[in-house]
Parts: sequence; C-alpha cells; structure tokens
Amino acid sequence: MHQPWTGHDTQVLVVAAIGIAIVVLLIVWVKMHAFLALSIGALFVGIASGIALDKVTTSYENGVGGVLGYVGVLIALGAMLGKLLADSGGADKIVDTLLHGRPATLPWKMALIAGIIGIPMFFEIGLVLLIPVVMLAVHRSKGPAMRLGIPALAGLSVLHGFIPPHPGPLAAIGILHANVGVTLAFGLLIAVPTVIIAGPLFGRLAARIVPIGAAGAGLAVTVGAGDSQSARSQGPGAKAAGSRGEAPVGKAQDPQATRSPSFAWTLVTLLSPLVLMLIKAGADIWMDKSAALRPLLDFIGDPVFALLVAVLLAMVTFGTRVGFSASTLTKKIGESLLPIVGVMLIVGAGGGFKQVLVDGGTGTAIAKIAVAASLSALVLGWIIAVLIRLATGSATVATVTAAGIIAPLATGLSPAQLALVVLAIGAGSLFFSHVNDAGFWLVKEYFGLTVGQTIKTWSVMETIISVVGFGFTVLLSVFV
Repeated sequence: MHQPWTGHDTQVLVVAAIGIAIVVLLIVWVKMHAFLALSIGALFVGIASGIALDKVTTSYENGVGGVLGYVGVLIALGAMLGKLLADSGGADKIVDTLLHGRPATLPWKMALIAGIIGIPMFFEIGLVLLIPVVMLAVHRSKGPAMRLGIPALAGLSVLHGFIPPHPGPLAAIGILHANVGVTLAFGLLIAVPTVIIAGPLFGRLAARIVPIGAAGAGLAVTVGAGDSQSARSQGPGAKAAGSRGEAPVGKAQDPQATRSPSFAWTLVTLLSPLVLMLIKAGADIWMDKSAALRPLLDFIGDPVFALLVAVLLAMVTFGTRVGFSASTLTKKIGESLLPIVGVMLIVGAGGGFKQVLVDGGTGTAIAKIAVAASLSALVLGWIIAVLIRLATGSATVATVTAAGIIAPLATGLSPAQLALVVLAIGAGSLFFSHVNDAGFWLVKEYFGLTVGQTIKTWSVMETIISVVGFGFTVLLSVFV
C-alpha cells in the first residue's frame, strides 16, 4: 500500500509535464500538425521515462491501435450515418422540430437530446451522432456554435463520467463492490444539475468567449465535401457562415433526393443503435452472465454492431427511400470518410501519447503522492482521479486507477457512501481535458477550433463538470 517514493517517480512526473509542453508548443507556435506533434511528444516521454528504447515505439503503437481499433471504426460508421442523415434531409427534419418554439430553449433541448443519446453510448459515439444535428442547428439558427455545442457536449460528458453502463463507472462499481442501482440513482440526481450548469448556462459564456459559427470536420461531414473546403479555407477562427459557407444554410438536403425521410423514420434510424445498446446495458445490470441469451444480447448491443445496423438501415431510410441510387449511396459513403481521416489520426496519436505516460509509470507516481496525504475516501478518490486524468488524458484509466488505489480505504462503507465514492472518482476523471485526451482532439477537429479555443471552451466545461459534480457528491454525502 505505502510504496516508498523513488527518483524514478520524480523523473516521470517532470517528463510528463515537459512532454505535454512539447506537444502544445509544437502545435501552437511551430504550427505543426497535431498528429506529428503528439507522436514526437509521445516518443520523447517514452525515452525520457526510461522505457527500454526497443519498447518505446511498441508502447506508442499499442496506444494508437488500442484507440483506433475501436474508436476509429465507430468514427467511420458515425460519419457514414451523419452524412446520410444530412444529405437525405433527415437532419433538417430534426432541426426543424428543434427550432420550433422560442430560440432560447434550443440549448436546453440540445442538452436533453445529448443526455438521452449519452445514456447507453460512449462519449465518442454520441459525439459523432450528435455533431451533424448540432452543426445544422447552428448553421440554420445563425448563432454561435458554442451556444449549442457546449450543452450537447456537457450532456454527453456528464453521463460518461457518472452513469453506468459507461465503462468508467461500471469498472469503479466492480472494484469498490458498490451497488449499481444505488450508483445509477445518485448519478442521475447529480447529473441533472451538473448538466444544467456546465451546459446551457456555461454555453452562453463560451459563445461570447469563442464567437465562431459552424466549422471544422463536423461541418464537412454534415454539408458535404464541397462545402467543407470553404469552411476549412476560412480557418478555425473565421466565421464559417460567411462567403461560400453560406450556401448550405436553409436546407442541407442533396438535390438528388426526390423526397425527405419522415420525422418518425429519422428517429427510428437514429435511435436504433441506442435501443440495441440499451438492451445490452440492461443485460449487463440485470441478467446473469451464464444466461443463455447473454452472448446474443452482448453481440447485438456492441457499439460496432449497433452502429453498423444503423448505417445499413440508413442506406434504406436515408438512401433508396429518398431517391438515391445504389451508386450515389456508395459515393456518399466514400465522401463521408474524407473529412474524418485527419481526426482519426489525431485521436490515435492521442491514444499513443496516453499509453507511453501509463507505461512510463506516471500514474503510479501520482498514486503514491495521494496516498501519503491521508484524506477521506471521497476526497482522495476525486483528487487521485483528477491527477491521473491530467497526466494520462483518459477518464476510464483515471477512474479504474483511482478506484484501485482507494479500494482498501472504502471497506466498511455503507452502500450509499460507496456509491458516492464511485461518483466522486467519476467527477475527478473528467477534470480539465487537454492535449493528451482523444476527446480534446475530437472536439477541436469537429468544431473547427484552435487549441486555445478548445481549452477556453471544452477544457473549461470539463473542469466545471468535475468541480460541480464533486460539490453535489459531497453535499449528498451529508444527507446519506
């Protein structure tokens, strides 16, 4: 439990800080592509942390493969679904429905939709499904992107950190032997006010700090490759609704489409992966692992299968049913992948950077500092998760590591207190996402932001979620 502090622990903490600084400097000052900057930073951290020279690139490659082997497939499937949703006029249907009523309610509706989508989905999947809807709503309402983007991101992120069946909370529940039902109930209690504060309320401020329109890979996926060039040429800081970017405003529907999908079929197509994943989530919580149906439910509820089904369904509901020929569909699916190639490489490099930090021993060094401080399980869980999140960039790694470290301190706590410890760790795992987090690069590229703008909006929003969520957890601990 109390392992002695070593010189290597000091070394890896200094190296981690220098590695993160190198990545930021290369991107911001040298204007280097983020993929190259992250790769250089990762190799520096690996060598300077003392990983054997012949193992440094292996560690980096494992990190890249670990992220892209899963997230890469999901980004690709999500982009296909997003492209068909936009070109068929399905996104228009959703936005038309959303834009009914007072414009002031739009950010709240975004947060609600993100919350519903976020319950069964990983953050990355929810993001790739939501981006076309957010971008089109921004384009059509002619408002700042952050006013709608931040509420959507907050809804997804809060659920990723607090609510089972997300991998982090489920892992912490398992390690600490907490009760899933109690954690889910408390998690929802904490999630609602946290989303309100970090989403629609902070979104107003974020829209003033970074007043940009629709831009980036998200716009490219939504309005098509032709318009994406104009969006990109204006630069991430430019008003993307200007010059040629004005073209898609009004309707994003492709002229080849002879009909629009109905609102009902649009919802069925978009919700099909959610329903399949919710079935699996229910099986995870309520069904015994040895049950005969369990392997089938696990298979159909896997995000890769669920999104593949949604894409195949979309090829009918957003494809042949609206008048697209088979060759047009094939062309559109090919086009949907062009804007996300850069995003996928950057996300992969972020995974590689995270892995060399983990393999170098940064997490272990942080754990030693936290244990020596002798704090309560609730506070210690949050602090350890915060420090590991800052060092490794992974909310799931932060949650699992922090839960493992404080498990001995949590023995003897009541089910209610154990659930609160899980939620405190979940809150800590979301603190200040930056350059070593795949989510940071996804948001940056999808919204067409600079690194600085991403920190001012996304990173600050994540910190608000972490601090507010932890505050509500502590408040709840007074009453249970």
